[in-house]
Amino acid sequence: MKLRHPSPQDSHTPFAMRYPLFLNLQDQPVVVVGAGQVAARKIRSLLAAGAQVTVISPDARRLPPQVRWRKRRYRSGDLRGAVVVVAATDDFAVNRRVCAEAKRRRQLVNCITEPAAGNFIVPAVAGYRGVRLAISTGGAAPALAKKLRQELERWLRRRYAARHD
Repeated sequence: MKLRHPSPQDSHTPFAMRYPLFLNLQDQPVVVVGAGQVAARKIRSLLAAGAQVTVISPDARRLPPQVRWRKRRYRSGDLRGAVVVVAATDDFAVNRRVCAEAKRRRQLVNCITEPAAGNFIVPAVAGYRGVRLAISTGGAAPALAKKLRQELERWLRRRYAARHD
């Protein structure tokens, strides 16, 4: 796989200015607006991180029992008290409204339809036991990020399986 080297212009892009971090969401309130396939993946990873997840959606299939479900459309004020917000509907206008409200409230917000509308993105994460590596292309090449994650997971397992057993 050949990756291109960053050009001088790359340093001026919004993605180049992002600050990587891992959040401790244990027992923290998180609101996910939407309940489709992408939202379901976000919900699973948020629950795995220990977040207290509320989903706002008129429809939802098989939500985990620990999720609080508000069976209705998003309304202004729904984000009150959340530490993190995920705008995960298939409606660009709704996602923009969610992002605007979250930003007014100074909340972290991730937008699945327009990453630049939010103030953070979620990287692909490769992990083995206590090691976590985050990979991101800034949304430019999700397939590449997925492939790199898979390769890094295989490498971590091979490299460290014997050392940590």
